Amino acid sequence: MTATETDNLALVRRYLAAVASGTTGGALAAFYAPEVVQEEFPNRLMANGARRDLPAILDAAVRGQAVMTAQTFELLNAVAQGDQVAAEIQWTGTLAIPFGALPAGGQMRARFAQFFELRAGRIVAQRNYDCFDPW
Repeated sequence: MTATETDNLALVRRYLAAVASGTTGGALAAFYAPEVVQEEFPNRLMANGARRDLPAILDAAVRGQAVMTAQTFELLNAVAQGDQVAAEIQWTGTLAIPFGALPAGGQMRARFAQFFELRAGRIVAQRNYDCFDPW
């Protein structure tokens, strides 16, 4: 792995830790290039998927604070090649409010495949394929 690949993988690890700790606003924006595009492909929560620019990403992070009291991202596998990082993640979120059959304090789980394109130490593109466990 080249220094750039090592740096990119380290950035993705720091990004996941920041999201898990509830980082929002400018501290979260620092991980992204201003022209970032995040795509979330259809899943149980987002039937039509979503395409977000930086303001929409930051807004979603704030909205997530109202829904989750905690979340963890266990990086199961990651591969870096050039400016690309592919990550397999086990996600667990603890609900702040009831959701479906789950009570407040209940947990949701999912496997995420996330693909990052990085440039100059920032995320310029992110594609999420989220596979949620039944609830």
